Order: sequence, then C-alpha cells, then structure tokens
Amino acid sequence: MRSNTRRRRQRLEKITLSDVAAEAGVSAITVSRALREPDKVSPPLREAILETVKRLGYVPDLAARALASRNSGFVGVMSPGLTNYSFMALMRGIEDRVRSSDLRIQYAVPDNDVDDEARQLRFFFSQNPAGIIYIGTERGEAVRDLLHKAPCPVVEVMDLSDEPAEMAIGIDHRRAAEVATRHLIDQGYRRIALVGGRWDIRARRRHEGYRSALMQAGLFDPSLVIAVDGHTSASLGAQLLERLLQEHPDADGAFCQNDDLALGMLFECQRRGLNVPEDFGICGFNDLDPSGVACPSLTSVRVPRYEIGYRAIDMLIRAAGNVNPPPAKVDLGFQLMERQSTARTKVPIALPITA
Repeated sequence: MRSNTRRRRQRLEKITLSDVAAEAGVSAITVSRALREPDKVSPPLREAILETVKRLGYVPDLAARALASRNSGFVGVMSPGLTNYSFMALMRGIEDRVRSSDLRIQYAVPDNDVDDEARQLRFFFSQNPAGIIYIGTERGEAVRDLLHKAPCPVVEVMDLSDEPAEMAIGIDHRRAAEVATRHLIDQGYRRIALVGGRWDIRARRRHEGYRSALMQAGLFDPSLVIAVDGHTSASLGAQLLERLLQEHPDADGAFCQNDDLALGMLFECQRRGLNVPEDFGICGFNDLDPSGVACPSLTSVRVPRYEIGYRAIDMLIRAAGNVNPPPAKVDLGFQLMERQSTARTKVPIALPITA
C-alpha cells in the first residue's frame, strides 16, 4: 500500500520549467524562449533543451502561462473542411511548424457557414488564443468585423485578393487561373469550360482569371461556366462532364476549380472513349498527388499548400514576439504543371488579343 501511495505521489510531482533549466544548465528564460521562440536560440542549444524536455517529460502549464502572458497558448484554425485533400498539406505545414513551439492547435470547421464562422471566432476569442489562422471563404460582415477587432494576431491564408485584417499568406488565385486558361488556349483549345463547385472567394477569383484570359482571346462564352453549389468530388466531376457535353457537344476543354473535379472528368472521358488530350483537354488546380501519376497525367496549378501552413504559424509566432515582425502580405506564388492532359498538337490559329 505504501509503495502504491509513493508511486502516486511521484506521478503528481510535476516537472517545472526550472527543473528543465537546471538539468540543461541554462536559465528558465532560455528554456521558455527555446519553446516559444525557437528562432532566437542557436540550433545546438535548442536541440539540447528539447532533448531535456523530452527526457524529463516536461509539460507546459498552460493555465499559468495564460495568467502570465494573457493568452492560453493555443492557435485557433478556422478551416472550410478537414477532409478536403487540398487542405491536408496545409494542415501538415501548420502541425510541423507548431511542433517546435509550445503552442497547440484547435480546429473549427464551420463548413462555409458565415454565421457559424462568426460563432466559432467568438468562442476562440473567449479562450484568449495566441493567434488565429483563418482559412475562411466569404468573410461576411460579422466575420470581417471580428477579424479586425481580434484580441490576438490573425493570419488569413490561401487568397490574397482582399486586404487582410492584419496579415495574409497565399497566392493570387485570379492570376493562377488566367495562366492556366491561357495555357489551354495556347494548346489549341477553343471551347473551354469552367467547371466548379461551391462559389466561394477562391472560386470567384479563379472565375475572374478564366474569364479574363478568354475575353482577351475573344473566346469567352458565359454558358460554358458550369458550377454546382456544393462539395466537390471526382464523381461530381464526371457528372459535370456529362452535363457539359449534353449542353455543349462542341466543348473541347475544361479548366477545373480543383483536381478532384479534373480527375473525375478524366475518368469520365475514358469511360466514354473521349481521347485526352486530342479530343478534350483538362487542367486542374492544386496539383494533388494523384494528378502526376494519372494516365494521362493531369496538368494542374501547383499551390505551395504545405509552405503556406508552415509559414502562417511562423508569422503568428513572429507577430506575438514583436521582434522582426512579418510583412502584412506574403505571396508564395504558384506553378503550372504542364502534363499530358493538355499536350495537344497546337492549332496555329491567330487569335485577337486585346489589352
């Protein structure tokens, strides 16, 4: 009985920051800095401290830190969905960067509901977060007001078209779509559809880029814009190709809002015996892993989703530290991955390009 009591008491003895500092031979401030602001500590010393933390089993006292620093040590992440493949790499970037700090992540998934987004933000703010990463879609008036009045640093990610409440990181979706559509035109496609799902801010910016490229070439036809207000999938892509060909049998290409739709269209083309890229060209967006190994391989816009997530957390850490503050906007750029699904023999037809 005494032995069990002693073991219980030993388990209740909590390792403190001072214990870690004494074991590592540094000050408690240095240990705290290594956990919260690792860039301020030399790599060898940081590794030694993290090894000591791991060996002793030190767990930060978030309640005590909240009293001392006025935040509870967590970052709230607002995401449109956790099962969407395009966001998984972004989440990995977030988790990998936060792992080297003593911050932790809480996710909220309002599913493109602006009222729920506002409710979730209020709930986050009530817990005194260290920061907010907003992967929102619409930024309704209530959400916009909350972001501007946030009691902590806020980083908005993915699209850079609007002015952020504080900081933003991502790409120019309008420009990316314009480049992708221009590529389809250059490859000889003329009746190019835009195929999409939910009409959120990113989708609208891609539509603007698509429309701009076709308008410049004198090829824009609004009836070729086909979208369904809902979640996208490969099966939806197949359904939308069927609808496109029924309404526009002369359609010879498609710029898809994401790779899920593009792969679904590719599979449906194969089922119908429609040759890709000779009869029909397909370009996706996000460059998911399956796109490069599909047969034929899928042309797609590569978005640095992992780096966006990783650097979003880094921006929050730097903003909270008030040292070397991050820029208000960070554009990480994109890359058009030209593959077999658009490798058509170019048609040498001069097109009128307007300014």
